[in-house]
Amino acid sequence: MSLPPGKASELKQIIHQQLTKMDVHSRIREVLGETIREELAPQHQQLSEEDLMKALIRRGIIDDVVKELNFMTDMNDREVTSTPKPSTHFVDRQPPVLKKTNIDPTRRYLYLQVLGGKAFLEHLQEPEPLPGQICSTFTLCLHFRNQRFRSKPAPCACEPDFSDGFLLEIYKDSLGEGSKMADATTMLSICDPVHIVLIKTDTSGETTLVASYFLEWRSVLSAENRVTTVAVELFGVGTESKVSVGVLDIKLEMYPKLNKTLSQEIVNTQFALERQKAAEKERLFLVYAKQWWREYLQIRPSHNARLVKIFAQDENGVNRPVCSYIRPLRAGRLLDTPRQAARFVSVLGYERAPVIGGGGGKQEQWCTLLAFLCRNKGDCEDHANLLCSLLLGFGLDAFVCVGTKAKGVPHAWVMTYGIDGTVTFWESLTGHRYIHSPIKPDDPPAVEQPKPLYPYRTIGCVFNHQKFLANCQPSEAVEVCVFDLHDESKWKPMSGEAIKSVCSPGATTVLPPFPPLCASAIDAATTSNELELQLRVLVAEHRKDLGFATVWDDQLSYLLSPALAAYELERTTGVSSGNEEFQDAIRRAVPDGHTFKGFPIHFVYRNARRAFATCLRSPFCEEIVCCRGDQVRLAVRVRVFVYPEYACAVWIMFACKYRSVL
Repeated sequence: MSLPPGKASELKQIIHQQLTKMDVHSRIREVLGETIREELAPQHQQLSEEDLMKALIRRGIIDDVVKELNFMTDMNDREVTSTPKPSTHFVDRQPPVLKKTNIDPTRRYLYLQVLGGKAFLEHLQEPEPLPGQICSTFTLCLHFRNQRFRSKPAPCACEPDFSDGFLLEIYKDSLGEGSKMADATTMLSICDPVHIVLIKTDTSGETTLVASYFLEWRSVLSAENRVTTVAVELFGVGTESKVSVGVLDIKLEMYPKLNKTLSQEIVNTQFALERQKAAEKERLFLVYAKQWWREYLQIRPSHNARLVKIFAQDENGVNRPVCSYIRPLRAGRLLDTPRQAARFVSVLGYERAPVIGGGGGKQEQWCTLLAFLCRNKGDCEDHANLLCSLLLGFGLDAFVCVGTKAKGVPHAWVMTYGIDGTVTFWESLTGHRYIHSPIKPDDPPAVEQPKPLYPYRTIGCVFNHQKFLANCQPSEAVEVCVFDLHDESKWKPMSGEAIKSVCSPGATTVLPPFPPLCASAIDAATTSNELELQLRVLVAEHRKDLGFATVWDDQLSYLLSPALAAYELERTTGVSSGNEEFQDAIRRAVPDGHTFKGFPIHFVYRNARRAFATCLRSPFCEEIVCCRGDQVRLAVRVRVFVYPEYACAVWIMFACKYRSVL
């Protein structure tokens, strides 16, 4: 192993400091003197280097040195990284257990090892999967202080074979101290938990959120031998948040070794103080919120029926202020524009929280950001919260709006407030944007009023990470609403200080930090080719069942690509381009006397069989796939557009050309 000169000198300095601290030099001198007196005096022979090493080993000095420098040995052949990492770095895959990984000896690490799972009773009867057999799997996703990890998929079982290790860097937040090694006292003040999310993926690729758990890791600071093992009981989500799902056996270990551990009493006292402080903040905010709500109802008793949402339950059934679900989120280089962010959020799957039993009611579940991203789908509130956070990250004045759409269905969307007063609505489920121009009921009938294009009917409140405002205008209809958020006669605000006390980062220990977005590991070209080949097989099989032969036109398939690219560009930017070239190429490819038909469709999943079944439900697509006649040539093109967090926009176009017979 070779190190750059700067790193080598840094490592030498660390070792030198450690040896000086142990006073190794004087101990070696003592051993040398004893060895000369006891063993060499009678013979007066020369002392060799080998004799000295044997003496040092015999007296245990070599062992002491190795133990003190055990960050080089305990990690089983781990090598020192050649380039220092920044103090906040992002990791999307874990280092394999007991394999080589990069470790910086100047930093402090928590090695979290998942030893296995047990008591996942829902999978008690599942048979062992055969080699090569596709089966449902569990995946663990972790987030800790701007670092994210994902485990290898483990087949679902009563005792799933989780066997993964995650190297979490612990760094200081203080300006200028981010690169210094954290000591035990500093680490005790770091109250960020390790957020663990368990995802189940079935054989069709559908994901389910199984559990979400916040692991308190600081118990290792008082553990003997810097190692502790904990059994973590996972509970379900939503309506099953009180039901045990299973148990994870987790081992926690500190690297390098702490010079001194803290007493259990000190650690417990810190935990108790944090809980007490958080509970007091929450109590004071609840008292304030109740008083604020009473004042709001005194303005107009009918306000009681408006959708003014101050608290919302997360996946674990914990009531949290809605403002805590929002935080300015920067996407780094993964997203370039606010409209691209809106497109990304819209291709994350939409799924309402499941309800046990009938009645058609809606189960409330506002997911934490990590749970939403790992599951890759969620309700309209999850989408709106993420989009608002991204737009705030892009420097816009963004708010989540809570109200209703057609037929009084509760809904959440996003609003941005321009410097010039322009109000723009962003539909997080589709990426569509609408400019709001209010209708003025007091104008004379001759004055032409704007026609709303948006689907929203009423609005009860708007909020972001710093503000919460309730609509106190006579009408809650969106079309007549005036969005002058500074006018307290139209919008009743909550105290910014009260919101900050419970919703700002680090305000309470119950608020999970926001994870960074992760780049997708999906290869767009490979996935596009695989889906296209699968669709060709499905089309050929379907036509064979109908007694039709299938002849593919590869050139025509290729010519469909520009159309799919144009569709995605239009969804992202609102700009339509390239249609003239596409039409010209198709006219050249289709001979005189022939007819061309094409059918584009869009999905947010990558299951070919499911997509094909959906396509056949359209009479236009079925007409193309089942086309028969003279000189029929079929074409299909798939284009996968990759976004962060494994989100994909999948465009498929079926086409055919055939000779027209009059």
